[in-house]
Amino acid sequence: MVFDVLIVGGGVSGMQCALVLGSALTKEYAKGKTVGIIIHQRSSHLQDALFNNVLGLAPETLGKDILESGRNQLKNLYPEVSQIENEKVIAVLDDENGYKIITNKNEYYSKTVVIALNYSKPFEIAGLEQYVERHIRANAMKDRIQLRNFNHLIKEELYVCGTLAGWRSQFAIAAGSGASVATDILTVWNDNVPTKVHDKHKKD
Repeated sequence: MVFDVLIVGGGVSGMQCALVLGSALTKEYAKGKTVGIIIHQRSSHLQDALFNNVLGLAPETLGKDILESGRNQLKNLYPEVSQIENEKVIAVLDDENGYKIITNKNEYYSKTVVIALNYSKPFEIAGLEQYVERHIRANAMKDRIQLRNFNHLIKEELYVCGTLAGWRSQFAIAAGSGASVATDILTVWNDNVPTKVHDKHKKD
């Protein structure tokens, strides 16, 4: 299967990136674009989280519920975004048309790839090892990692977002990181005109 964008990881940053991209697929500059997300690389840190301090989330919201509701939100609002479940990415390799993504079950091709995994070791995706470095914002005792990047961009058409981009493990920060990458991609699609996507409430 061939994509314009393939997101690796279905946690906060990956899912937020997918939602923003999905919301733009009806725009003229995004017509015909294909987006996919490989949902679970490994257990998300959201599984055991409890949220009381996130704007817009009801107090006592559970992370595991957000994972489920996020998948449903993406499916119901933007079914054009392909959700790929129960596959583990083992390699992201350069290809003449972008990148070749190899999982334990399939091979995919994508012009653009977004790595949206958490910052825990081990990191075992072939083709990306050379970008692994010590996390610049995490407690050194935790021994966390990030992928070397500049404003989320590792190299041409290869992005990283969330904690693996060097951000702190905070829900709102991770979501914003994913949204930021999505709008960077939309800007490229829109002939490098700075681009964002908003829905507006229609007044009666």
